[in-house]
Amino acid sequence: MSINQKLEELANMLQGELFFDNLLKSIYATDGSVYRKLPTAICYPKNDKDIKTLIKFANDEKITIVPRAAGTSLGGQVVSDGIIVDISKYFTKILAFDEKDKTVTVQPGVIRDELNLFLKPYGYFFGPDTSTTNRCMIGGMVGNNSSGSTSIRYGVTRDKVLEMKTILSDGSVALFKSLSKSEFIQKTKGNSLENKIYTTLFTELSKPEVREEIIKEFPKQSIHRRNNGYAVDDLINTEVFSDQDQEINLGRLLCGSEGTLAFTTEIKIKVDIS
Repeated sequence: MSINQKLEELANMLQGELFFDNLLKSIYATDGSVYRKLPTAICYPKNDKDIKTLIKFANDEKITIVPRAAGTSLGGQVVSDGIIVDISKYFTKILAFDEKDKTVTVQPGVIRDELNLFLKPYGYFFGPDTSTTNRCMIGGMVGNNSSGSTSIRYGVTRDKVLEMKTILSDGSVALFKSLSKSEFIQKTKGNSLENKIYTTLFTELSKPEVREEIIKEFPKQSIHRRNNGYAVDDLINTEVFSDQDQEINLGRLLCGSEGTLAFTTEIKIKVDIS
């Protein structure tokens, strides 16, 4: 069976849309960078079930899937010969707002300025402000840990992320949020992919020589927007791996990972008083 025939079958399994015509593939072959690569297909998933179906297809066919938002990265992060998964059409809802706790839960396709228009009557706003705030999406801002001119006062996106609901590479759902040391240890018990993630991190970061190498080689913590690979340095400054009392949150590791670790479907962030 040809790849186009397989894609036709995949399209019939989705509630959203899947395209693999040359015109749309050419449009999605570029981003804001100088790079160009023709993708296999473009998908607009309608719900979590669609994303799980895409992940299974990608695993079976041994191709990549690339989450794509808008208006953040400029280094070719969403250029790929795999399936481009554009969340800007359907994953655009503001799901919950807690005025008392100053938190809001959104889908990754929510535009930053539109979120702030929603928050404005309540006297709140989401601080990080890229130069593309009228079109950049929260999912993309989380993906590259966006900062902006107000980040010195209000913090970068990583400082705002509280919880991230994600779909892992085996199609399972994982919620990453703040955990105490005992809760983290409990997460290492079991055979799920999520358990294995916690186990691997605990095993590797418990080694003094690994932590010393991270401290030596990673940028200084005083540099707010440290987008030099995965933010494992952020994890070692928690009660799990140090004598500090800060809880650990793997959402902070996902922030800045450019969609390579998990497919995020919901993001809970804290907001500031305007």
